[in-house]
Amino acid sequence: MRVAGVLLGCLTALLGLVYFVVCGVLLGGFLLWPRTRGRAHGLFVAGARRLTALERSRRSVFFRDTFPEHHACDQQVLRYLAARTYTGLLCSVVVGLLVFGVLLAGLLVAGIARSTLTWQELLTQAGLGSVLLFLDVQGLLSLAALDTRLARECFGPSERELLERRITELAASRAAVVRAVDVERRRVERDLHDGVQQRLVALAMLLGRARRSKAPEQADALLAQAHKESQEVLTELREVAWRVYPSALDNLGLQEALGGVAERCSIPIRIEYDVPEPLPPSLETAAYFVVSEAVTNAAKHSGAQDIFVRVRQYESTVAVLVRDSGIGGADPSGSGLTGLHSRVAAVDGRLDVHSPSGGPTTIIAELPCA
Repeated sequence: MRVAGVLLGCLTALLGLVYFVVCGVLLGGFLLWPRTRGRAHGLFVAGARRLTALERSRRSVFFRDTFPEHHACDQQVLRYLAARTYTGLLCSVVVGLLVFGVLLAGLLVAGIARSTLTWQELLTQAGLGSVLLFLDVQGLLSLAALDTRLARECFGPSERELLERRITELAASRAAVVRAVDVERRRVERDLHDGVQQRLVALAMLLGRARRSKAPEQADALLAQAHKESQEVLTELREVAWRVYPSALDNLGLQEALGGVAERCSIPIRIEYDVPEPLPPSLETAAYFVVSEAVTNAAKHSGAQDIFVRVRQYESTVAVLVRDSGIGGADPSGSGLTGLHSRVAAVDGRLDVHSPSGGPTTIIAELPCA
């Protein structure tokens, strides 16, 4: 099949040469005259597109290249057809040399059969034939690779290449998600161990002291302190639960969950929400955590006076923007932003971080809806 495709490519290259010569003769004057240049160029490109479609069909039939729908510009089509014509004619020359070499090999075999060749003549012709065969094969392989590269540049990557690229991206995304989950699990364990657990220990000690106290006034004071400590434990436990997964996402939706982020943040947050329809749960979760973690990082490290959050839907994409008025200098490779990259990549999104020294820091996440 590939050999037939190469031979057919030699014929289509000859057809392309004829097309360029004929169009150069018939349309050359019209292409030079400004008043007719546009229409003549349109006719010229229309024929070039038909020949390019023929080349695309040849690649699909004989080389099993299935290209996605792709509309190349006029300049790209003409450049491809010119390069393809040149490489095809060069391939015709190489094929012709190969045929000539086969004929010489046949004459050599006939001479051996008739015993009309000396050993010196036989070795000389065999050596020259081997060199010619090697050069022909290498030339054909190189021209075939060039033909493939030209087709890829004009028609785009094949579906197989897109599938292989997608598999690679999914493997990398899966590994990133696993790392993000491990980091999140360690963070939750650290919050429970260093925060809630320590407060529960302090609460138990206060209750023990109140039970052992023999003075009613001291016992009442210890109980009041224990009651206050229990409220703080509940507040911190609620914060940990919100960081794991906010129940408001399921009950009230993304907009209300973002309002909860603004209420819990110590920095004033202004939110613009422009999403007309409910989003898929995975997308809402990703958008929420982008905002939540970006706001948390800004509150801890940026020294910002205010934060602006915007969630807007553009056709099939949801854009999440978080901008703070802090000092900037955020490291995109840091653990917090790396986790954001992993979350966004898990839903096939893209995350951009712009944080020059002196600020402001702007984080933009683009999340596809489909």
